[in-house]
Amino acid sequence: MEQRILGRTGEALSVVGVGGLVPANEKPPKVRQIVACAVNRGINFFDTGPSYRDSEELLGPALKPYRKSVFLACKTDGRTSKEALRELRQSLKRLQTDHFDLYQLHAVATLEEVAQITGPNGALETLVKAQQQGLTRYLGFSAHSEEVALALLDEFDFDTILFPFNWVCWHQVGLGPGVLRKAQEKNTGILAIKALAKRRIKEGEEKRWPKCWYIPVDDPDEASLALRFTLSKPVTSAVSPSHAELLWWACEAAEHLSPLSEEEEALLAQLSRGLDPIFPAKS
Repeated sequence: MEQRILGRTGEALSVVGVGGLVPANEKPPKVRQIVACAVNRGINFFDTGPSYRDSEELLGPALKPYRKSVFLACKTDGRTSKEALRELRQSLKRLQTDHFDLYQLHAVATLEEVAQITGPNGALETLVKAQQQGLTRYLGFSAHSEEVALALLDEFDFDTILFPFNWVCWHQVGLGPGVLRKAQEKNTGILAIKALAKRRIKEGEEKRWPKCWYIPVDDPDEASLALRFTLSKPVTSAVSPSHAELLWWACEAAEHLSPLSEEEEALLAQLSRGLDPIFPAKS
């Protein structure tokens, strides 16, 4: 699988990463099988966090044989230094590691949260100290709002950003281009979530993918188009959605990666029409 350099870190990551919900709610033998298969297919990037159900507890033992050869990213939902420190310690223990390669502020949603995180006794204080102490090599954040992402990029020199660079959001509400430009200007490592997302779930609609809060792409061909759209941008790696089957679809696409043609770009723009984006408004 192709690898790309993560911004100014110099780290080479596989273009597909394993998302935190993939191991969640699975039996330990299956998680070990998923991890082994992912590594065998060339994946070296795993992303998880305490909010992904029992993901950390399951992923820790399964990753242990490969820990030295993978790039492990984790997150905190804490907004104060105390909350973030508690989650950091808990995650290190659950994942059976003495450090993370990347530790991130998770799903920062409002400018009020940005002020709290970056202010006195905010979570950023814990992240900086953790890096100084060798508990994490790099610092990053995830956000779903362009306004929030830009504010965080202005407030601190983060190593990475994790953001929904998604074909429907991009075409229907213009979510992504501004964040991409800013991150490139700062040489921030760019990671993608929701590359395979398609639309919001309608009220009362049956879910084919129980761990997924949105409707993802329908088949491997659509998955290939969606992933290639994201990876045609200056994105290092796209984190897979919540089910192993979707991860393998992404792997198939990544193993036959090629730039989108003009016709395929136009097709994706056309396919996105009428879909309800998972993040419907550009801030």
